[in-house]
Amino acid sequence: MPDRPLSPTPSSPMLLTRRGVLGLGLGAVAAAVLASCTPAPQWVTPTGAAVSGTEKNRGGTGRVTTVDLTAAPTTLDLAGTAAATWAFGGIPAPVIRLTAGDTLKATVRNQLDADTSVHWHGLALRNDMDGVPPVTQAPIAPGGQFAYEFVTPHPGTYWFHPHVGPQLDHGLYGALIIDDPDEKVTWDDEWVLILDDWLDGVTATPDQVLTDLSKGMGDMGGMGDMFMRMGNLLMGATSDLLGGDAGDVYYPHYLINGKSKADPAQFTGTPGARVRIRVINAGSDTAFRFAIGGHTLTITHTDGFPVDPVEVDSVLIGMGERYDLQVTLDDGVFPVVADAEGKQDRAFALVRTAAGTAPASDVPVAELGTGRVGTAAGLSATASVTLHQASPDRVVHLALTGGMEAYDWGINGRRFDMNDPLRDAHAISSGERVQLRIRNDTEMWHPFHLHGHTYQHANGGPRKDTSIILPGQTLTVDFDADNPGQWVAHCHNIYHAETGMTTVLGYQS
Repeated sequence: MPDRPLSPTPSSPMLLTRRGVLGLGLGAVAAAVLASCTPAPQWVTPTGAAVSGTEKNRGGTGRVTTVDLTAAPTTLDLAGTAAATWAFGGIPAPVIRLTAGDTLKATVRNQLDADTSVHWHGLALRNDMDGVPPVTQAPIAPGGQFAYEFVTPHPGTYWFHPHVGPQLDHGLYGALIIDDPDEKVTWDDEWVLILDDWLDGVTATPDQVLTDLSKGMGDMGGMGDMFMRMGNLLMGATSDLLGGDAGDVYYPHYLINGKSKADPAQFTGTPGARVRIRVINAGSDTAFRFAIGGHTLTITHTDGFPVDPVEVDSVLIGMGERYDLQVTLDDGVFPVVADAEGKQDRAFALVRTAAGTAPASDVPVAELGTGRVGTAAGLSATASVTLHQASPDRVVHLALTGGMEAYDWGINGRRFDMNDPLRDAHAISSGERVQLRIRNDTEMWHPFHLHGHTYQHANGGPRKDTSIILPGQTLTVDFDADNPGQWVAHCHNIYHAETGMTTVLGYQS
């Protein structure tokens, strides 16, 4: 496959659905792909010797953590509003915790009336455990189960969620924390916070939202600049930080650890304690600006990897991103706020170190109005995780294309085809230093996510796997091709991904 961008070519709209290939095994899918392309690269398959050999070479500690996850219908209580949804037990699911090098054995049982899977977001794990039908596995059918087993190679803050349809916009998610056995910094306490935008069982289901969006917004006749709700859509949500359009889905609730602002989660600590806060954005269409009233935050990690510490008043977190923050607690009761960027609403929780009256959920938080907003652009990887200097062996150009008017999101002018997932795959080879140049040719921001690898932003920037790319900007990142297989890369706005803004980076055998 060429390294240069493919020329945009017309194609019929192909929704990122499960139709067409769910009855096929991986071998049949691969055979169909090879038959349709002449000549075609010989791809490393997810179950091939290169993948199992790489996993064996990881070694590991030999310690095993075993968990059971059951995807099933449930009801979420949102301060008196009963929302019918799906979850892995609680929302979020109980935290899964291991130490780097340990093996995770997770049996996932499907009690839904739809296919599902689990993707272990951010981990450079073995390809056949990545949880992406139909690329790396067949979906888990209703009544079925799948056993995930892999070595956890790197410490950090990660999470898990489905990779079938818009299921992420249900309650199917949880945190995966991989502790660092060589951690040199100690904290007095730790909190794991998962942010989410919520509509399921309240105003619509994710499938209904996807149907509405897929019709396109057409010509708004000047109404696009007015902030207003139109059914499941939100018009006029804008943010300077995000370069314009902030998002297009109306959410009646924004949550912290499954709690709405009318019934906020509460975290109890001790004055003077130094706390590590692991923040995960599990939203589907919303970036959050996170702050704690009366406190300065220090960014210590992003997407699992350490950065040179930076003090900020707030941090901007796109869907799929994670930030580890350090804070020294003051004495009192303080608002924990995640503003839904550009959407004129917020998620809200409390941190309490003393008795006292809790602030209201709409309390002004000065830290949200300052110029010290943490973003990836202001971070640098620590020396311990900086990639060694090397010229790229291969440059892959990815243009993010499409728009809301026709809802024709794609990459290089092509919409991902679930019936032919390797049609536009980009070939790479083991041992290469690969450079991705990701250009945003749309009028909206996109949180871009690469599976199976952690790349580094140019000029000594942070190591990440999910990065915000603003309209008209190009993100240049490098990674080492050291994890063979077929790896999906996509926008982590779930509705953009589901309608075409997805591609595959495939290793050649």
